[in-house]
Amino acid sequence: MLPGSSWSSRQKCHVIKANIQMKVLETDRLTLRRLAFEDAAFILELVNDPAWLQFIGDKQVHNLEDARNYIRNGPLDMYARLGFGLYLVTLKTGIRIGLCGLIKRDALADVDLGFALLAGFRGKGYAQESASAVLEYAKNTLGLQRILAIASPDNQRSIKVLENIGFGYEQTLILSGQVHATKLFAYPLDSSQTGAS
Repeated sequence: MLPGSSWSSRQKCHVIKANIQMKVLETDRLTLRRLAFEDAAFILELVNDPAWLQFIGDKQVHNLEDARNYIRNGPLDMYARLGFGLYLVTLKTGIRIGLCGLIKRDALADVDLGFALLAGFRGKGYAQESASAVLEYAKNTLGLQRILAIASPDNQRSIKVLENIGFGYEQTLILSGQVHATKLFAYPLDSSQTGAS
């Protein structure tokens, strides 16, 4: 053990290695990493943000235990099953600002891109920056050929981000288990692909 420390250097290296392994992507201003239970307070705040509730819906996350369950049953489960999921978006300073990543919903044929930011970080280009990085990751690392995205018809900010990064509108539909219509967008990552598959 190191003098004055209860941790050995080997234990410290293991912790540092684990934290590095959680990082998935990095842009000029942002880091995207896998979610962990330590992010529960942030998730509680984000999923109860008025815009989240309006455009994404109430996930019934009302306390820290609910937030840990959301992380366990959503992102952590998807990482284990598929190797990808929603990632925590932080500024380079470590400040948590939102989520961005890939989701596989039973109601959609292909993987879809999702993103959400806290109110104070919207309108600064972070959604577009993180979503663009995730699309590159989907193509170059995961080998995905097509990505979908869904947005509430009145969520003009998200629709603008999707259009700015190359998504095209496909149709308006009602997903299984939903009541309201949603707009479906597609991003064909394979340049030889045109239109829907």
